[in-house]
Amino acid sequence: MSIVIKILGILFIFLAIVYVVKPQVMKGMMEFFKRGKRIYLIGLIRLVLAIVFLLAARECAVPWVIVTFGILLLASGLLIFMLGPKKLSSIIDWWQKRSVLILRLLAVITLAIGAVIIYSA
Repeated sequence: MSIVIKILGILFIFLAIVYVVKPQVMKGMMEFFKRGKRIYLIGLIRLVLAIVFLLAARECAVPWVIVTFGILLLASGLLIFMLGPKKLSSIIDWWQKRSVLILRLLAVITLAIGAVIIYSA
């Protein structure tokens, strides 16, 4: 199961690299998911990832890190469902108005998270 966590960490890093190189891709993704009820798909993905992280944690090299990310994913997934599309749309609008530098910084943070996940798995 730790191999699944490593693959997810690699996926995080891959997406982060794409976002660093082309921050407009991130803005496009935000635009896509803020329409209608598509944001719930992100909530569902986060809940599934939370379950995977929490189930796989005991087989990982540094389980508390994986559990922490699992809990954060669980909380963020539930928060998406609690806030709803209207409130999240205004939050996404706010992020879309940030500069390219800020979006790249967010991508670098995502890259670091991916690296920590791979190391901890």
